[in-house]
Amino acid sequence: MLIRRPPDLAASEITPRHVFERRRALIKAAGALALTAGLPATSRAGEAFSGLQQSPLSTTEAPNSLRDISGYNNFVEFGFGGKPQPAERAGAMKTRPWTVHVEGLVNRPRAFAIEDILRLAPLEERIYRFRCVEGWSMVIPWVGFPLGVLLRQVEPQGSAKYVEFVSLADPETMPGVRQPFLDWPYTEGLRLDEALHPLTLLAVGLYGEALPNQNGAPLRLVVPWKYGFKGGKSIVRIRLTERQPRTTWNLAQPEEYGFYANVNPAVSHPRWSQEKERRIGEFRKRATLPFNGYAGQVAQLYAGMDLRKFF
Repeated sequence: MLIRRPPDLAASEITPRHVFERRRALIKAAGALALTAGLPATSRAGEAFSGLQQSPLSTTEAPNSLRDISGYNNFVEFGFGGKPQPAERAGAMKTRPWTVHVEGLVNRPRAFAIEDILRLAPLEERIYRFRCVEGWSMVIPWVGFPLGVLLRQVEPQGSAKYVEFVSLADPETMPGVRQPFLDWPYTEGLRLDEALHPLTLLAVGLYGEALPNQNGAPLRLVVPWKYGFKGGKSIVRIRLTERQPRTTWNLAQPEEYGFYANVNPAVSHPRWSQEKERRIGEFRKRATLPFNGYAGQVAQLYAGMDLRKFF
């Protein structure tokens, strides 16, 4: 399978830390960069987050540039035609008003406006490794807060064992959902203990400002030790269940996409080896790390499990 990718960037083009901490300068630079790249600037204009603290859970690796992160995406609701396509099409999606329904096996089901979600907890910056099942990777400076903060608002019941995430499926603005290749809406899921892990993030931004539409605005899931397809974008519904959710890619191609999707170099995708990865912006390949480098924090969640069977 031929994967199209933008030209490699020199190391000097990767935005250094001192630049992305200067929020106002970054907003101007991001707009100029989007124009240079021929991509629409789909962040909400002027919606920057001030006073962010960097989480101690962040990696020390240098982040990819905003051009990398906003211009090379998987977001199949906007089409199956290549990585630049979401940025070209996602501007049509409206992210205000936006409501997220949290329901199922909870004591206090609730519909949250996105503005209410933004007030639930102090937002922080978390620089996480991101690994796609196709073999490419990035380092992304997300803005958000732990998913557990939201789940505690609704008080999960003792019978709840899983969390299901449902994305927007709007055929008027998302041409991909008019195609019969997947069972829409896009649905993903986690075990409850995975969802409550401190690394699991609800992301509302990146590089200090609101998420671009093509990156899953206004709210997406980030689970850094799993392959990227687990991170549901543009979430509209979160449901706690007793049974394992039926997830989109696992339903479509169960031999290729398991429910757990933990990054594992020892378990190959039928069409791609997972032993190595290529960081966008680099030419060389690097060894893939078990659990994407987060084994020290999360491996105990899977103690005693056969990770070849539960892939």
